[in-house]
Amino acid sequence: MKITQKPFGIVENKEITLFELTNSKGLTVKIMNYGAIVTSIQIPDKKNYIGEIVMGFDHLKQYLESNPYFGAVCGRYANRIAKGSFMVDGKEYKLAINNEPNALHGGLKAFDKRVWSVEKIIEHPDKVGVLLAYISKDMEEGYPGNLRVSVLYSINEDNEFTIHYNAETDKTTVLNLTNHSYFNLNGCKKNIYDHVLTIHAEKYTEVDETSIPTGKLLPVCNTPFDFRTAKKIGQDILKLENGYDHNYVLNKKENELELAAKIEDPDSRRVMEVFTTEPGVQFYSANFLDGTLKRTPGLNFEKQFSFCLETQHYPDSPNNPSFPDTILKPGDIYLQKTIYRFSVK
Repeated sequence: MKITQKPFGIVENKEITLFELTNSKGLTVKIMNYGAIVTSIQIPDKKNYIGEIVMGFDHLKQYLESNPYFGAVCGRYANRIAKGSFMVDGKEYKLAINNEPNALHGGLKAFDKRVWSVEKIIEHPDKVGVLLAYISKDMEEGYPGNLRVSVLYSINEDNEFTIHYNAETDKTTVLNLTNHSYFNLNGCKKNIYDHVLTIHAEKYTEVDETSIPTGKLLPVCNTPFDFRTAKKIGQDILKLENGYDHNYVLNKKENELELAAKIEDPDSRRVMEVFTTEPGVQFYSANFLDGTLKRTPGLNFEKQFSFCLETQHYPDSPNNPSFPDTILKPGDIYLQKTIYRFSVK
């Protein structure tokens, strides 16, 4: 196992470094400290051909010019907050409306557009990784409290890509972090309709026309949202006006690391399992990509050519007291863990 690094450019007079994590099984993960972004994940298929399985770019300039959160850490609050407003300790806080009429993924210049510091390089016989950190100042993007957040990315010889999140604040705030990688296990060559997906969830959060939860948890049974038993994504996707972009309520114990989802590509035989300590996962079928973005000539990022499984708390939790709590208080430590385990069937 090894980790290498190289200069990747300059942002705000700060050096951006690209880290490459590699194991002996053919898994390679690339990460940069701009946005704590995962730029690339490459794994072998059934013929041992190593291919790219996430959407991303090869040059920093592309991320700076146009990036729909490819591979980024989203925060302070991943997903949506209704009308960009929430209350903490009796005080109302207002956020930028960047997904009319709501706030999305932390704001106009959120964690995905910040330069993170490189805190530590991890090199062990059974694990390699990089620890990135960012200090979000009080009232940055409208959120209260000075927040110190760190993200540890690592891989091991079991083809597991692990993300550890850690955060502390000096004032009561709200926090919901996720990684927004767009996956395609067939090598990003065609749409995801043939991918076979299982999500361990009996319910999902009902949303209104602006994708804000109504507060109701609806059963997936007998709906297009039912992935309790493995089925192709394409089986029911066209029954939905805009594809999938919904939060699933996972069947799991609070804060316990458990299997949330599993997805297989029948062509390459690549398999990805998602384990998380979070209570929900947002399944998004890349409904708003239109082919204008591309990694290389001929590899355009088309509509529904990728999927996201964003482990998270529920959208708009600060405005829904019945949802799992997203409040972080001084003296408390925010901890979260997600594992992407890859294999070939």
